[in-house]
Amino acid sequence: MLPTNHRLRDSADFSAVLRSRRSGRAAGPRLVVTAATSAADGNRVGLVVSKAVGNAVVRNRTKRVLRHRMAALLPTVPEHVDVVIRANPAAGSASGHQLRHDLDGLLETAVSRRR
Repeated sequence: MLPTNHRLRDSADFSAVLRSRRSGRAAGPRLVVTAATSAADGNRVGLVVSKAVGNAVVRNRTKRVLRHRMAALLPTVPEHVDVVIRANPAAGSASGHQLRHDLDGLLETAVSRRR
């Protein structure tokens, strides 16, 4: 589970990451990961899982898998980086293993692409 101080909560914070000129972005068929440098202390993570992904059970499972994996990957992310993970509709039919594998590769790519 992600601690409260490592979560993006405000709409303005999400927008700042997604619209930042200095952000790095990596996309796959199931996930889109955007990473941007921020002035906040530590790293923060936000998830976007829309109703297009599936019903409430599928959306919550997807969020749980992504949150759990990000909690494990957070120490590997450089300091002062905010990450937004958007789940595409294909994420609803993916297994937990596929989501974790996608997130590992996309996170590394997005962090390395940021300026």
